[in-house]
Amino acid sequence: MKIEYAKARLSDISAMQKLIQPEVDSGVILARNDDEIATNIRSYILAFLDAELVGFTAMHIHTSYLGEIRSLIVKEDIRGQKIGENLVLKALDEAKSLGLKRVLSLTYRQAFFERLDFVEIPKESLPEHKIWADCIKCKHFPICNEVSLIKNL
Repeated sequence: MKIEYAKARLSDISAMQKLIQPEVDSGVILARNDDEIATNIRSYILAFLDAELVGFTAMHIHTSYLGEIRSLIVKEDIRGQKIGENLVLKALDEAKSLGLKRVLSLTYRQAFFERLDFVEIPKESLPEHKIWADCIKCKHFPICNEVSLIKNL
């Protein structure tokens, strides 16, 4: 199985939305409309298997020193093959190249991120603009079971 990784293009948005929809429906991943994805298209890294989109993530920049791994998804029937890990590692490489010092993640999959040397932090330490820009749109807000983790680069 040869996975190819690439930066997203605007023409990928429809396939991205289709892949992520089950996780959005279950409340695991926050919904983002096509315009929001388009505005942030340069943040996304995609994984392809035989030209089929099978995963993606985004490296969102909050400040000159802080980024966030967002919207990590791998097609359910091929999970467990390090595609998610490779997507995160590529996003972290991008964060380093941009000069970011720390990368956070809000997730239900704490152990996955801990294997990549992220450590849990209190949610209260998240930037306030993160809460008001993203979390408030979540169907679980304000009762959230996600775990906040951070990695120093």
